[in-house]
Amino acid sequence: MSRLYIVLIITALFSCFSLPEPVGKKGVTDAKATKETVALFNNLQKISEKYILFGHQHATEYGHGWYGEEGRSDVKSVTGSHPAVIGIDFSGLSGRSQEEIENNKQSLRKQITDTYNRGGVITIAWHFTNPVTPQTGFYWKDSVSSPAVKHIIPGGSHHAQYKKILQTVSELANSAKGDDGKLVPMIFRPYHELDGGWFWWGKPHCSREEFISLWRFTVAYLRDSLNVHNFLYAFSPDNKFNSEAEFLERYPGNEWVDMVGMDNYGDFGRNGSYNLEAGIKKLKIVSDYARKAGKLAAFTETGLESIPDTDWWTNSLLKSLKAEKMKMAYVLVWRNDSKSPTHYYAPYPGHPSVPDFMKFYQDPYTLFETDLPDLYK
Repeated sequence: MSRLYIVLIITALFSCFSLPEPVGKKGVTDAKATKETVALFNNLQKISEKYILFGHQHATEYGHGWYGEEGRSDVKSVTGSHPAVIGIDFSGLSGRSQEEIENNKQSLRKQITDTYNRGGVITIAWHFTNPVTPQTGFYWKDSVSSPAVKHIIPGGSHHAQYKKILQTVSELANSAKGDDGKLVPMIFRPYHELDGGWFWWGKPHCSREEFISLWRFTVAYLRDSLNVHNFLYAFSPDNKFNSEAEFLERYPGNEWVDMVGMDNYGDFGRNGSYNLEAGIKKLKIVSDYARKAGKLAAFTETGLESIPDTDWWTNSLLKSLKAEKMKMAYVLVWRNDSKSPTHYYAPYPGHPSVPDFMKFYQDPYTLFETDLPDLYK
């Protein structure tokens, strides 16, 4: 089936698909969400019934052996199309000089608006520098890092500082407009992999109540005080759960989340260790909960570093995504570092996994940027 034919089918599907009203009842947490943001939510919900979008972190910012080249991505160099979902990061919006923060905002704004103007989707990770011990970065360092969550929630010693950081986030969100003059909808995925201990917001470093307080304050302050109405909020633990109850252990509640997801490298070949059966089971937990709660679901991070398994795309990833009739809006693999010879998760021209990736690309189930209908209407 040709890619053009797939686009025509999806467009026909959307032409007879009326968006549910009113906003909020079907999962959008923000009653004042922009029309484009509501459209993105509903269109991703519809599209996930038969397809999945492919995403790549930092895809258009840099890649294997290159940095900052206009219009380039490793995925496009291989397939002719950018990924449908582009991952960016808000890591540069705090813990740096004001000049660096402003430069980061400018760079991010360009990535956001360029992606929107092409019809793609933006998802945002946040490798958030510890606001209490900024010298430790975003990772947890024993005996050095502060368990900062309790300090930045309401009543904490650094709460005012956290509000200033969120004001910087809102300034970017409310200034990112496409060529059509509309604010760009974004999937904001803060505090990811919250069930692990490697980040300062991880499970060993804050109580369940503290984490939920942090999440709820973050959403409420951005949405209700700073008037950010172009975010969909994504909740994505790592793969340390084996049941719905474990997945939801630190879930802040349906009124605070638009998308549920999972980061999972461990079951999909990290360090040569495969447990696809376990990975599929966890994806099904995410998908089933999303259906029940009226939320979007996504495989928010995965990948196999260096892709030594040249059939990984179809034999591991695609096979898993197609199992159990799951509904996933997108799957995103991690970044291709510009300098490291081994730290990459998507193929580049000449990589041994390119033939298998082309099969993954050509499969009718997977959608890339050139396959997308207008997701914002």
